[in-house]
Amino acid sequence: MAFPKNAEEIKKLCDFASQQNVPCAILGAGTNVLAPDAGVQGLVICLKDCLDGIQVLEGNHLRVYAGVTMTRAAVFAASHNLSGLEFAHGIPGTVGGGVYMNAGAYGGEISQICQSVDVLTKDGEIVTYSNGEMDFSYRHSRLEEDGGIVLSAVFALTQKPEQEIRSRMQDLMKRRSASQPLDLPSAGSAFKRPVGGFAAALIDQAGLKGFRVGNAAVSEKHAGFVVNLGGATATDVKTLLEKVSCIVYDKSGIRLEPEMRIW
Repeated sequence: MAFPKNAEEIKKLCDFASQQNVPCAILGAGTNVLAPDAGVQGLVICLKDCLDGIQVLEGNHLRVYAGVTMTRAAVFAASHNLSGLEFAHGIPGTVGGGVYMNAGAYGGEISQICQSVDVLTKDGEIVTYSNGEMDFSYRHSRLEEDGGIVLSAVFALTQKPEQEIRSRMQDLMKRRSASQPLDLPSAGSAFKRPVGGFAAALIDQAGLKGFRVGNAAVSEKHAGFVVNLGGATATDVKTLLEKVSCIVYDKSGIRLEPEMRIW
């Protein structure tokens, strides 16, 4: 695993991997990634805490680098009386990963506040995409197909009193704590929200709360989460996801797709 400090180092690592015909994967905080039990064959470039920094720009804008966690960005924005990132407080992933997959929670998502994104393309060029050019949709951006690497993003926020922003973030954290299994390891929401329903409700209606494979289980607290009860393998988790998806489809006709990224 490599921990580059800037775009130039990332480019050199990617070029090296290409020249050596070595597979190359990009990792942020890894909070929604399911890696194989045998490990990853190839080079993993980790950006968390490497592409680091937050800058206040004119017009209530923030430039946030890809390795910064979503929670840290939200807290920084609040301390500067900037609203719009409250939904991100409590999301453990990085801004790079959040932009890549258009992360969201509680009615907010990256696409609502993202003005532009600096990206290192597969050709080694640094380009800036506007919000429209990012082709944001539910848990998706153009980078899913293009394979570009997020370097930083500019967020367009609004002025509000810091206490009002922090009160909103505290309220969201209380809601998370009350409804989500934060006491057990998980990769966040296990499934994307399907058309015509909600994943957690469909799983619950199928009687699958507590359903387990090995030491991976559907959370008793929130059916949208798959938790590690202790020593669960990636194979346990992957098998559980497949079984849950099949059972829900048989009962409802709706196919659930994983939201966690399966390497």
